[in-house]
Amino acid sequence: MLSGNPIQRACPVCAARDAAPCLAKGALRLVRCRRCFMVYADPVPPELVSGAYYDGLGESYYLSPGKLESDYSPVRFERELRWFRRHCAGGRVLDVGCSSGAFLFQLQARSPGAYDVLGTDVSGPALDYAESRGIPVRRGDFLAMDFGGARFDAVTFWAVLEHVAEPRRFLERAASILEPDGRCFVLVPNFRSLAMRLLGARYRYVYEQHLNYFTRATLLRLLQPRFRLVAAHSTHFNPIVIWQDWRRGGRPVSNPQRAELLRRTTAWKQNRLLTPVRWLYRLAESALGAVGLADNLLFVLRPRSQVGDEFGAGRPV
Repeated sequence: MLSGNPIQRACPVCAARDAAPCLAKGALRLVRCRRCFMVYADPVPPELVSGAYYDGLGESYYLSPGKLESDYSPVRFERELRWFRRHCAGGRVLDVGCSSGAFLFQLQARSPGAYDVLGTDVSGPALDYAESRGIPVRRGDFLAMDFGGARFDAVTFWAVLEHVAEPRRFLERAASILEPDGRCFVLVPNFRSLAMRLLGARYRYVYEQHLNYFTRATLLRLLQPRFRLVAAHSTHFNPIVIWQDWRRGGRPVSNPQRAELLRRTTAWKQNRLLTPVRWLYRLAESALGAVGLADNLLFVLRPRSQVGDEFGAGRPV
């Protein structure tokens, strides 16, 4: 349970302090910036601002059997790996918010010797597990880390920026440690997804751990000062979540329930008898992605200072 005196926030995109109420769910209050239309949580519990909450969550969720079984399955990061390898064929990779290290583990397994990887996180138990699987890690606040002048060919934020109080600072830090022709990968939930439109506050991913609720337009505005967009896509679709959340009527989904759903969907993806169903699912996901209604937004970026001042619109992945 989150506690402590809530912290007031300015808009994480434009820094304005002029917002109107947007949505309420339990203790969570979302507001919409009147200047740039970014939706964000305000106020927020201090444990989420400091990251202390995620250190405590390590063993109960990140290291739960269902979560680990899913994360370390070869199908878990298939989309992310496909897009990552398309835009970064090798080199030094930093995964910010790496949790148990599963993405980096899968990357090395699929491309042995091509990548020199490093993960960072604030969750100590999750990092302990990552190290046990051979993933080198750095512990603590990414914003305060000293990389000794090292530069990276890629920095990844897989489902991270929605959790942090100051996402712009994370992107600025990433830009400062990327090679001139490096790539930054950002995956966040899509506030204009079909699931969000159908469910609203009943959607399980409208919850206290998510501080920022991005659309394509607000994410572009956040990225603009330091990055240029190389590629963009709307991706992922989970009809089971829509069905479950519709029936639950917005009741909270526990961490064990989240982990169990991950385990079950991962098993279905690997079941050969369900191949025809997977084809239909991929068609549905592709159709939703084409019109920007899939569950997530995925952006591939390059440092803006290296490619001129014009902010490109990018192209679909």
